[in-house]
Amino acid sequence: MAKGQTTVSDFAVAPRRSRPVEQSATPADSGTKPAELPTETRNTNQSQEAALGPEADKPVNRLIAPTEEARRERATTRALQREDSRIRLRDLKRARDRESKHYVNCPLDYDTKMRLQKAALENDVKMTAIMKAAIDQFLKDNGY
Repeated sequence: MAKGQTTVSDFAVAPRRSRPVEQSATPADSGTKPAELPTETRNTNQSQEAALGPEADKPVNRLIAPTEEARRERATTRALQREDSRIRLRDLKRARDRESKHYVNCPLDYDTKMRLQKAALENDVKMTAIMKAAIDQFLKDNGY
């Protein structure tokens, strides 16, 4: 396939979206004149501007610039969530400490260690599980 001359007109380009009158203060959009707007649009814009008063200069988008009350509410909600998370984490740590393992260190001779290792390998059980069961059995047999 031979390369040809490719121009911008070969690609489909979506038309530009029209912006509301309040945001079209840029020179690129100066082609649309307020006189060309329908009277309904002009009346609604005028009533909105009159209702806003001095706040008309501020951006209307509430997602970018929320009110002070909304910011305070969001901060309070986040703080409460962090507090709940911190309490849950503390409770989990306490539960883990209660159930923590208490290790017993005991020396074994070589033959006993090899027998224990062989039993663990053949039965697919950890050596610690075997030792725990043996200790538990011994304590039960002797009344402890």
